[in-house]
Amino acid sequence: MHADLEHLIRLQKLDTAAEEARRAISALPERLGAIDAQLTSARAELADAKSRLAENQERRRAIEKDLSVVQTRLSRFKDQLMEVKTNREYQAMLKEIETAQHEVQGFEEKILERMLEADELTAAIKAAEGRLATAERTAAAERQALEAQRVAMETQLDDTARARQDVVAQLPATTLEIFEQVSRTRKGVAVAEARDGHCVVCHVRLRPQVFSEVRRNDRVIQCESCQRILYYVPPAAGASA
Repeated sequence: MHADLEHLIRLQKLDTAAEEARRAISALPERLGAIDAQLTSARAELADAKSRLAENQERRRAIEKDLSVVQTRLSRFKDQLMEVKTNREYQAMLKEIETAQHEVQGFEEKILERMLEADELTAAIKAAEGRLATAERTAAAERQALEAQRVAMETQLDDTARARQDVVAQLPATTLEIFEQVSRTRKGVAVAEARDGHCVVCHVRLRPQVFSEVRRNDRVIQCESCQRILYYVPPAAGASA
């Protein structure tokens, strides 16, 4: 294979690797954002459970306050029951006591409901705390892995840039200009394999004479359709051409 073609293929591989590294680096903020979103969701779940427990406790205190008022009234009615002088007053007082007792029972049932609800919410808080702790550990590990990836990708970019300079130095200026121009217009892909009479990137069939010349790999030939620089990979020993 002609040396220029070898250098061009190498240059394309370096540019492709560099682009992949840049894309990986540019994707890191989004991946970090996803990690933060998971943490935010776990924290919101815990905060919601704590808020509902606080509301539960506030409602329970309000019920207990109402219960205390009714219990005080019931106690007063019981004291007054011993002081009534007529049967009518006695029956009326019994009615008041019965009503107050029903109210006490109702409040006590509501308090029991709040207590059961509080138990459930306390369990929910404990579970949410566990999930948040797990999410925080996972997030820390993922951030560490992403940071290591970022460092590796930046190192790769530096290494690729140095290797690219070495390859560029070995190419004729006119050949390099062709490569750079095609790369700019073809989304960074300036070199393509010719296989089975086609350009494998644009998939256009090459003229037989052109494909025959490309197969010799002895000079720079461009695809007549996409203008990419073509090269040919001979079949392995024992395979058909």
